[in-house]
Amino acid sequence: MDDDRNKRLAGARLRKAVLSDAAPLARLLASTFLDDPITAWAAGPGGANLADAEAYYRAVLSERDIPLGAVWTSADGEACADWLPPGAARAGGFVGQSVALTLDPEALDAGRRARAAAVEIAMEAHHPAEPHYYLAFMAVAPALRGMGLGSALLGAALRQIDDEGVAAWLETSDPNIVPLYERAGFVARGDIAPAGAPPLIAMERAARASRRPSEP
Repeated sequence: MDDDRNKRLAGARLRKAVLSDAAPLARLLASTFLDDPITAWAAGPGGANLADAEAYYRAVLSERDIPLGAVWTSADGEACADWLPPGAARAGGFVGQSVALTLDPEALDAGRRARAAAVEIAMEAHHPAEPHYYLAFMAVAPALRGMGLGSALLGAALRQIDDEGVAAWLETSDPNIVPLYERAGFVARGDIAPAGAPPLIAMERAARASRRPSEP
């Protein structure tokens, strides 16, 4: 491992995100999800509006997700795992993301809005009924990929989730990342994408017995 890699990993100490992290994490998420296959399919052609995407993620992080206390990041802001705890509202998220990632949101026609809505309906229909944490977004900066940071992000959150004794759920449009989630205990539940869309793999991790001390 060279010195540069050591330095970058040293800056990757994991912690809970605070409101001042919203802007750098929004940049990371926007740049990561510009090329997401399922989002690109839903939003349709027209290119990507990075500034609008950043504004969308910044609002989601600062107004909803970070205050919920389940967003993990690295000290340098180059990695992020955005979890929603049990009971947190998810409705409207995918449609909003698709609009934000479209070059001209005002030109997002009814057909493209319908595709985005179809993806969101599929997501909601397959979420387990039992209380669960939901991995809304996870991103690692390109220079830090392949160094185990994704596994570390998952591990940090899953320790907390296991302490609470609840399940976890996610979807991914990247088949290459499925083994990472499987190593963390997730099981693929199938492709839930609507007809004509790229694959969207739902994955579930069953609840572990809570490690919290029992109430007296």
